[in-house]
Amino acid sequence: MDLKEIQNLIKFVAKSGVSEVKLEMEDVKVTIRTGAGKTETTILQQAPIAQIPVTQAVVPTPLAEAPVESASESDEDSKYIVIKSPIIGTMYRKSAPDKPVFVEVGSTINVGDTVCVIEAMKLFNEIESEVSGKIVKVLVDDASPVEFDQPLFLVDPS
Repeated sequence: MDLKEIQNLIKFVAKSGVSEVKLEMEDVKVTIRTGAGKTETTILQQAPIAQIPVTQAVVPTPLAEAPVESASESDEDSKYIVIKSPIIGTMYRKSAPDKPVFVEVGSTINVGDTVCVIEAMKLFNEIESEVSGKIVKVLVDDASPVEFDQPLFLVDPS
């Protein structure tokens, strides 16, 4: 039994809703228990020739609904323009550790101004503003991983 088969078994058990599955083969014993929001997998190898590592997998469960923003808060944010990440990587607010940050809350920016850099695969990509305005909020901490299309800054265009 290889790792891919074990992962497929874990997914199957998680979807089926059963609380425990035990599978015993010639030299492999697999027990999968679900409950309390996690799936635990224990693999024991009895034959000393081939070793299968002990694996624990956590299958995500639906989280509780996030609290809905108040209407006034969403109305406030709707008047701002969002600068989003064009790529996946790590966002840095300054070009080097000893340099100042590109923008702060309250900074006025113009089209083409660099607002941050995103490092992806050892390449540092300058992220330029496509709008003019004032930075209202920085949504991502320095040296944090970011996803494609993740909001980075809120800009007041007025």
